[in-house]
Amino acid sequence: MQVYEGLDIITNKVSAQEQRMCQHHMISFVDPLVTNYTVVDFRNKATALISLGKTATRLGGCKAAQAEKVFFLVTILLSRDIFARDKIPIVVGGTNYYIEALLWKVLVNAKPWEMGTEKVIDQKVELEKEDGHALHKRLSQVDPEMAAKLHPHDKRKVARSLQVFEETGISHSEFLHRQHAEEGGGPLGGPLKFPNPCILWLHAEQTVLDERLDKRVDNMLAAGLLDELRDFHRRYNEKKIVENSQDYQHGIFQSIGFKEFHEYLITEGKCTPETRNQLLKKGIEALKQVTKRYARKQNRWIKNRFLSRPGPSVPPVYGLEVSDVSKWEESVLEPALEIVRSFIQGRKPAATPVKMPSSETENKRSYHMCDLCDRIIIGDREWAAHMKSKSHLHQLKKRRRLDSDAITTIESQSISPDHDKELKEKGSLGQNDEELKSSV
Repeated sequence: MQVYEGLDIITNKVSAQEQRMCQHHMISFVDPLVTNYTVVDFRNKATALISLGKTATRLGGCKAAQAEKVFFLVTILLSRDIFARDKIPIVVGGTNYYIEALLWKVLVNAKPWEMGTEKVIDQKVELEKEDGHALHKRLSQVDPEMAAKLHPHDKRKVARSLQVFEETGISHSEFLHRQHAEEGGGPLGGPLKFPNPCILWLHAEQTVLDERLDKRVDNMLAAGLLDELRDFHRRYNEKKIVENSQDYQHGIFQSIGFKEFHEYLITEGKCTPETRNQLLKKGIEALKQVTKRYARKQNRWIKNRFLSRPGPSVPPVYGLEVSDVSKWEESVLEPALEIVRSFIQGRKPAATPVKMPSSETENKRSYHMCDLCDRIIIGDREWAAHMKSKSHLHQLKKRRRLDSDAITTIESQSISPDHDKELKEKGSLGQNDEELKSSV
């Protein structure tokens, strides 16, 4: 979200003073009204900065030196081009999907020379406007393998797979198979794009992290968050709401912290101070909850996509414990500098990388249909969780109760005199039918 102009507080961009200390890139260069900027566009621009040997030493925008951002991943890429110029690009991220796109060959360029143009992006946007189940049905006809891995409600990914096929004539799954088959490729994507990457993961105890994230929201409010939101709403969002064209799923409008205050922003001057205050409290609480939820999601991504990543092209991940800020120098800064120096000098760091066994047997894209709940479930873990969920167990209990009632009804009918008489009449009719067949 930091690539967009505006909302500096809510996206926690580095200050002007910090940017003067170290040259930054990929910050505040996309117009906030642009809604079709994608991870492919980000990867192409960031890769160009790295490969062309720019003097940049930092890409991204979170404050790696602040313990409140510990759920973010700090990635250091050692590119041969920049290394020859004595410059090391440091990619600092919160959106690990974008970092993964920089590290590995995992994206598909449907039309390399046109990707990012208005025509190509608009096609995907138009596809997303269609019904999700209709899109999924179309995908199942041209790429059944990919359709089996995607839920019909996951409209973005379904539309993306359709876009790939319609622009190239080659299925999305075939593109991915080719990536995986390349030298250095693996089950999750193609080979690494840079020869000597190193990942530093700043992590903390969950309770400590939650407290810091709550405090971070309080600090944002003190820094003028509400004024920033009101100004941005008047300049870019108010007209869209009047035209009923607001979309909180694309562009900067999907930023955590903006849509949470939607009700508060649209009711300015239209409700009582008491109601306004309640909506403000509701927005603040929602922001704190969604921020903590996002932190957990990012930690899961690191564990599943980095630490447990199967295949040969897996860079080392060094964990840095930041629960106790008073020990920042000896627990974080000094070990991090030592690891980086070791990589620069071509020697093995004294620190041991974090290791997690990869779950090769678990299929994250397996297709399951629960007839009882009339739901499609994607992934072994999700299926196991669904089977234990309250909703599924409720439906199971309801079905058993219905089955039990049906059995009781049948048993009561079988012992009633009227039912016996009816069966005898049916039996005699059946007997007459058999006699007629014999005579014929």
